Amino acid sequence: MSNTSDNTTHFGFETVREEEKAGRVQGVFNSVASKYDIMNDVMSVGIHRVWKDAMMDWLAPRPGQRLLDVAGGTGDISFRFLKRAGHGHSTVLDLTRPMLKEGRKRAEAAQMAGSLDWVTGDAMKLPFKDNTFDVYTISFGIRNVTRPQEALNEAYRVLRPGGRLMVLEFSQLPNDGLQKLYDLYSFNVIPRMGQMIAGDYDSYQYLVESIRNFPDQETFLGMVKQAGFENAKYRNLSMGIACLHSGWKI
Repeated sequence: MSNTSDNTTHFGFETVREEEKAGRVQGVFNSVASKYDIMNDVMSVGIHRVWKDAMMDWLAPRPGQRLLDVAGGTGDISFRFLKRAGHGHSTVLDLTRPMLKEGRKRAEAAQMAGSLDWVTGDAMKLPFKDNTFDVYTISFGIRNVTRPQEALNEAYRVLRPGGRLMVLEFSQLPNDGLQKLYDLYSFNVIPRMGQMIAGDYDSYQYLVESIRNFPDQETFLGMVKQAGFENAKYRNLSMGIACLHSGWKI
């Protein structure tokens, strides 16, 4: 008798068993870890930096807050958060050790070492007690989670009452014509650039496909509300190429 689940999920445009996805995603990020920051520049034409700043503007970090940055990778969001807050603490959690290793190499990591923890862990089963953090962020990571609803439920669990959720993710353009143009760029240019820059076509192809499979803004908003978050809303960035979702645990 097999112990594996019959439930399936998406890995890009491929259908795989749920229990396979985490390992496949880890393979992608193990492959691209050393080029991850360059990869974000490639996939967003450098605009991801502007989007992350917009995330901080809406989040408005306050001194002394504790952040959990899930799928935090190389620490981009945590570094921004701590700089804005003035003082506080951030826990960077990622499924992939090489991503955390790359983050620790960055100059900001050394400068902020006393305010940072780096933890290997799963967004769907966070290794933290209930009501621990003031803020939960996940940036360009939730579309890689096998069951995003479970990740949102976990976010709600570990946030303190009054805590804030913020999700930054690639999304869908509301205009079909613009979406088709964006898809042409994404599917034809990004994997080839991935091959040129990182010697890795397939990982970039997966990342593009994962964007197209991710729920649209209204659908994902419903998932945020289903997890229990109040005052949930979203803001499109660059006409919907990316989207910020916000919610509060009240």
